[in-house]
Amino acid sequence: MMALLSQTTVGNENLEKWVLVGQGGFGNVFKARHKDLGFDVAIKILRDGVCSFLPEERALFEEAAHMEKASCEYVLRFHGFYQGCPPCFRSPLQQKGIVMDFMERGSVQSLLEDPCSPLPWPLVFRLIHQVALGMNFLHTRRLMHHDLKPSNVLLTGDLNAKLADFGLCRVSASASHENRDTTKKLGGSYKYMPPEAFETSYQPVRAFDIYSYGILLWSILTGKEPYPVADHALVALKIPLGDRPPWQDIDQQKAEGLKELVDLMRKCWDQDPSKRPTFKECLKITEYVFLKHKTGVHGAVNQVLTRLESPTRNQHQNSFCLLSTPDQPKLDDSVDGSSSKQDSVSVPTKIQSTADKANFIDEHRAELIQVVSEVMAIIEELGDMVHGEAYSEIKALLTNTRKMRELYDRTLRSGGVKVKAAFFDALKKHHPGIVERLGG
Repeated sequence: MMALLSQTTVGNENLEKWVLVGQGGFGNVFKARHKDLGFDVAIKILRDGVCSFLPEERALFEEAAHMEKASCEYVLRFHGFYQGCPPCFRSPLQQKGIVMDFMERGSVQSLLEDPCSPLPWPLVFRLIHQVALGMNFLHTRRLMHHDLKPSNVLLTGDLNAKLADFGLCRVSASASHENRDTTKKLGGSYKYMPPEAFETSYQPVRAFDIYSYGILLWSILTGKEPYPVADHALVALKIPLGDRPPWQDIDQQKAEGLKELVDLMRKCWDQDPSKRPTFKECLKITEYVFLKHKTGVHGAVNQVLTRLESPTRNQHQNSFCLLSTPDQPKLDDSVDGSSSKQDSVSVPTKIQSTADKANFIDEHRAELIQVVSEVMAIIEELGDMVHGEAYSEIKALLTNTRKMRELYDRTLRSGGVKVKAAFFDALKKHHPGIVERLGG
């Protein structure tokens, strides 16, 4: 690892125009202009105070090593190590980090979070194929990503996909040849983890990534988050029993090749790891479907970029785009995709008690995450109910949907009835139309 460090070191003298763009895991992510290279880069830096003897720094070096080993068109590129004091940090302590490509269009997750505009099929099929190309490359290098999900598929300026976040990446083993020395811990996002990974004795193999790819396929094809309101305990209970996202929601007649992709998706999330295809086998299907629609990609990209750059985009996002369309069915709150009988129960037209307000926030979680735009104003109303660290992390997120999801996970879920009721009052003040339309 130290040999790697000596190759390329980037300091403050090489960087300017620092901007905090995200926080997560054990680090912060900044955008800065690289003076020598002449373009923007991303700098992933350990949280303030992390010392050289802690596992976090070791993981950072491992992540960089994996990025160098996986240098590929469809994998985020590594530019060097950072060491110094970022100008936006108050601490005088030396910080360490890695310098990599800055992806100006965010991630696949940010595209999917636009509730009013499903992606054009040619772009969908290119993204699916590019992710498979990147994952196949990793597996040929005996690397396993171990955290494949929409937020870890980043987008270039023209919406090409690159795999990112190698913080959990490990040297992999095949299903028939386990290597117990290749990994010592499990991580990743539980909604994308295979059923066998919930076992305490599980040793990860390449089939882990294949399963994650199957769930990712479902997310990209439907534009939805899997199991939107299910917590870890419920997912850990239901997935080993065979539950999966509702693939029946996908109208396979909408575009040529959808049937083949749905079949591939279901093979990827097979209960038996040995029955899941390899990424080389996946590529045969994804390339076939992509080539069927390749001529439409240019128009599809221009369509999405025009929408993203539209000056009226924020206005459209703030409108109440809650009606389901054939391409984007309404989010289902169940783990297995079955409808809840409670959905037909009417909400009282006048909510007054604290318990009623809390129930309203719980029952409408999925819709509120999609449509609330005055997130920070509402958080200001909550005051000390939102802890300082949570406030900073939510504020740093780039989209209102991500802010709302984080607010639910960090504050509302654990805050109990009192906090949810206060959120209801703030919501009614800043979004009276939403509350009225939902029956509050």
